[in-house]
Amino acid sequence: MIEKSVQFYSEGYKLQGVLYLPDDYESKGKLPAIIANSGYQGVNEFYPKMFAKALTEKGYVCFGFDYRGFADSEGDPARVILEEQVADIRNALTFLRAQSEVDHERIGLIGWGMGGSNVVRVAEKEDVAAVAALNGFYNGERWLKTIHSYENWLKVLEEVYEDRVRRVTTGDSMPADPFLHYPLDPPTRAYVEKELASRKGFGGRTRVQFTDSILELDTEAAAKNIGDTPLFVAHGKNNVLHPIEESVSLYNSVSSPKVYYEINGMHNDFMYSDHPEFQALIEELHLFFGEVFSYELSK
Repeated sequence: MIEKSVQFYSEGYKLQGVLYLPDDYESKGKLPAIIANSGYQGVNEFYPKMFAKALTEKGYVCFGFDYRGFADSEGDPARVILEEQVADIRNALTFLRAQSEVDHERIGLIGWGMGGSNVVRVAEKEDVAAVAALNGFYNGERWLKTIHSYENWLKVLEEVYEDRVRRVTTGDSMPADPFLHYPLDPPTRAYVEKELASRKGFGGRTRVQFTDSILELDTEAAAKNIGDTPLFVAHGKNNVLHPIEESVSLYNSVSSPKVYYEINGMHNDFMYSDHPEFQALIEELHLFFGEVFSYELSK
């Protein structure tokens, strides 16, 4: 895999990215491409690069980048707003279409975790060949209710309302631990502490406004507007952080061509390049995108 560091702008912020190319790309002409997008607190150096390494071996150009405020991208590290991440992906798509190695008619999106909702919402607004949503949640209020007791849920709503008042009276959102309202289950926390916590840009403090952006999230409504864009939905059958019902509900809400794939795992226990479940997921993604891109090519 060949890596080319690049920069592009999203609403005035300079974002850092990497164009991942197959070793023999120069002999292949314009190639189909996939943008791999991080989930909550994710950075390009980890999951996007992991997907890119596997998919460039299949012949795809891949693109990964850091959302505004993360790693070396410009922006406020504490400001995590889902709508702004959607905007970053849309601008990454515009950038990728302009690259000489890429067939701009054959670009797909992968979103991991919270990035799954992001990429579906991009597909609502942008002409993409296909989209894959992996281990995500797709209605923010519904998801938050599932991971909190009723008592804690009422406390979340109270804290969000107090922060709205704070924002309109002081102009600033209350700083918060990144997992204040996003509690990790024990297996996910153990994985995060082992594999992700040391990554540059991961785990910094956020603000309560982030929770407000989750409450406003309704990806299922967006999914109904993606037309005939093919959708791949995958989920770990034992995922406790993001219950599998989230992906089942998303899958059932769309009428576009769609594929549902169940992973024999939890949220990220299988997210290692050499793990059989990760390799199986890559094969399913290759089957999905390969079929879509071949269809696009034949047109």
